Amino acid sequence: MTGEDRATHPLWRPLVAGANAARQGQRVAHRQTEPGPLQEHDPSWSGAYATVETVIRGALLDRALGIEHVGSTAVPGLVAKPVIDIDLTVADVGDEPAYLPVLERVGFRLIFRDELAGEPHRHLTFPDPNTNLHVWNSGAIEPRRHALFAEHLRSDATGRRRYGAAKLAAAAAREGGRYNDLKAAAVYEIYERAFRADREHDHDPRPLD
Repeated sequence: MTGEDRATHPLWRPLVAGANAARQGQRVAHRQTEPGPLQEHDPSWSGAYATVETVIRGALLDRALGIEHVGSTAVPGLVAKPVIDIDLTVADVGDEPAYLPVLERVGFRLIFRDELAGEPHRHLTFPDPNTNLHVWNSGAIEPRRHALFAEHLRSDATGRRRYGAAKLAAAAAREGGRYNDLKAAAVYEIYERAFRADREHDHDPRPLD
């Protein structure tokens, strides 16, 4: 049976080594507030997310088609850098005048204009609460992947331990690699676990490399 014939989860994509380092050429600016070190989960992060969500909705109104708290701060029991990750979906990422100026007026800063996994993406930051805002087209696959990842980790203690250990090892590494790239294999492994646990879609295991 060929690779094309095997069942593959619709949100699967291969691991791309060094992807975070490769995208640095797309940087527009630097964030207002540095991420800070890893720490134990802080229950106040859900309130911080709610604060930023209110700011976004107040600025964009019905232009905000979807807003979701993703990333490690959305997973109780998982170590994380104290930065709130949010996925925002809009009608057209490329139509920046429809959303970017109003977000900038309320304190967001555009730091990346790029593509991730072949999908147009804008990365903005907010200073306080320290936030990464990822802007995607409605229907984009990547925010669906992020939501599945967080949902799976909230119910999978083994996955939380595996990912937490990978994050700590990446933060302690001295070989000069970028933090996100150093923990990428663990992320990929957890996605595989999430896809295999999904009863609505078939998925054959994929290698880590």
